[in-house]
Amino acid sequence: MQELYFLTSLCDLTKMQNLADLVMPFAIALIMLGIGLELKFKDFRRVLLKPRAIITGLICQIILLPTIALILIYFWPIEPMYKIGIMLIAACPGGTTSNLVAKFLKGRVALSVSLTAFNSFLILFTIPAIMDLSFYLFLQENQQISLEFWVIMKKVLFTVVLPVLSGIIISESVSERIKRGLHKPLKIILPALLLIPFVVAIFFDKSNGDIQYFKHIDLLIPLFMLNGITMLAGFYLSKITGLNHRINYTVAIEMGLQNSVLALYIANQLLQHDELNLIAILYSSFSLVSTFLIAYVLKRIHYPKEEHIEE
Repeated sequence: MQELYFLTSLCDLTKMQNLADLVMPFAIALIMLGIGLELKFKDFRRVLLKPRAIITGLICQIILLPTIALILIYFWPIEPMYKIGIMLIAACPGGTTSNLVAKFLKGRVALSVSLTAFNSFLILFTIPAIMDLSFYLFLQENQQISLEFWVIMKKVLFTVVLPVLSGIIISESVSERIKRGLHKPLKIILPALLLIPFVVAIFFDKSNGDIQYFKHIDLLIPLFMLNGITMLAGFYLSKITGLNHRINYTVAIEMGLQNSVLALYIANQLLQHDELNLIAILYSSFSLVSTFLIAYVLKRIHYPKEEHIEE
C-alpha cells in the first residue's frame, strides 16, 4: 500500500521517475485486484465477526513490535540515530507486500488485508508518538512529525479497498471455469508486479547507489534479529491466544514485513536524516526473502495434523 506508493517521492523528478509515479499506484492496485479475485465476502465477515485474530494482529504490530525493537537496541553499541532508525522501521507496519506473501503461503489473506487497512489509519497516531519517544530516549530531543490523514486515506481507498472489493465482486459474479482460468496467469503476474518497487528502488533511488552493505554488518545484525524475533513473537503470541495455525503464521508475516519504503519517505522527506534512510534501505534489502523463508518454516514445522478451529 503506502510503502509502494511513497517510494516515488524519494527519487528525482526525471522523465523516468514521472513514469514510475504513474506505474507504481497502478501496479499496487493490480496486485490487490488479483488478491481480491481469490477472496470472498465471507472471508471478511469471518474476520469481523470473530475479531480475536485482528485484535491480536494489531496488538502485535502496534505494541509488541516496537517494544521488542526498543529492548533489542536500547543497549546495542550503535549510534543513537541508527537506533532511532530501527525504531522507525518498527513503527511502520507492513502493507501490500505482506498481503501477497500471505497469499503465496496460503495464509489468511482477508486477515492480512484487514490489518493493512486498520494499520493505515493507526499509523497516523502511532508513528509520531514512537518517533517522539525515540528521539527523547536516544537524543534527549523532541521531534514532531505529522502524516496527512486524507492523503493516506485516499491512497488506501484507491490502491487497497476498491481493487480488493472489485476483485471479490468479479470473483463472485463469474463461473468457476472462468475463475480457474484466471488463477493460473495470476500466479505469474502477481509476483512480477511485486518486483516493480524493488526495480524502482534499485535504479531510481539515488540513496541506494553508494551503500556498501558488508560495511554495515553492525547494523544488519540487529535488523536480522528484529526480523526473526518479532516473527517468532507474533507467531507464538497468536498461538497462545488459541488462534489456528494459518492465522499464526499470517500474523508472523505481518510482523516480519515492515513498511520500509514508508520509513524511507519519513526519513528523507520529513525527518531528513541519512542515518534513518540507511536503516530503511538495509532492512528492505533482505526482509522480503527472510520473512518468506521464516514464515514457510513456521508453516511447515508447526503444521498441525488436524485444523478444526475457524477464526
